[in-house]
Amino acid sequence: MSPSSVVFSPLLALLVSLTLLAPIPTNAIKFSLQSYRYPPTKCIWNTAHANTLVIVTANVGPGEKQRVDIEIIDSSEQKNVYLSKRDIKGETRLAITTHAEGEVGVCFKNYQDPDVPYADSANLNRVIDLDVDIGADAVDYNAIANQESLSSLETEMRKLEGLTKEIVDELGYLKKREERFTDTNLSTNQRVQNFAMFSIFSFTALGVWMIFHMRAFFKRKYLID
Repeated sequence: MSPSSVVFSPLLALLVSLTLLAPIPTNAIKFSLQSYRYPPTKCIWNTAHANTLVIVTANVGPGEKQRVDIEIIDSSEQKNVYLSKRDIKGETRLAITTHAEGEVGVCFKNYQDPDVPYADSANLNRVIDLDVDIGADAVDYNAIANQESLSSLETEMRKLEGLTKEIVDELGYLKKREERFTDTNLSTNQRVQNFAMFSIFSFTALGVWMIFHMRAFFKRKYLID
């Protein structure tokens, strides 16, 4: 067995383990997008953390008298719009870096030319092949290796570094979410406890008031001394 295979065996095993532990970052979908004069928006959503690289590759099939526009947004409170591009054709590759936790939406609209006869309007559509790469999977390590003259081992180590960072970020996100849920539960429990104490105090005060009220009533009726 050669020394390189000895080095690569545990390295590949670690790479496979990290890949299995890491969240699935690649999403591919192929669909037909109907054209309209006033088209609705069709969005494909994927979860992504803040400051994460997202590569969107949209391959739009041919179609006459139609115009496909693309927009990349997110579901945060700010409703960030990362980019918008009109009339995409063939393969279009777009890259963004997310600003907030949440979901990233790749949205399409297929506009139909006004001069299309009504009888033909229902038959016009475009086939879209969409790939969304998120996080470490969005990095082109082959290009990095060529640019920085990295060896195969160094390239694999760079991949491991990216996967490790992604797992650490995911664990950090889960920890923050757990802390947020814990704070919410503690706050809810405190509110329930306060409401219970208020209810007990209110019912006790009401009971005491009813006793004194009934006693005064019976005295007025000369039923008791």
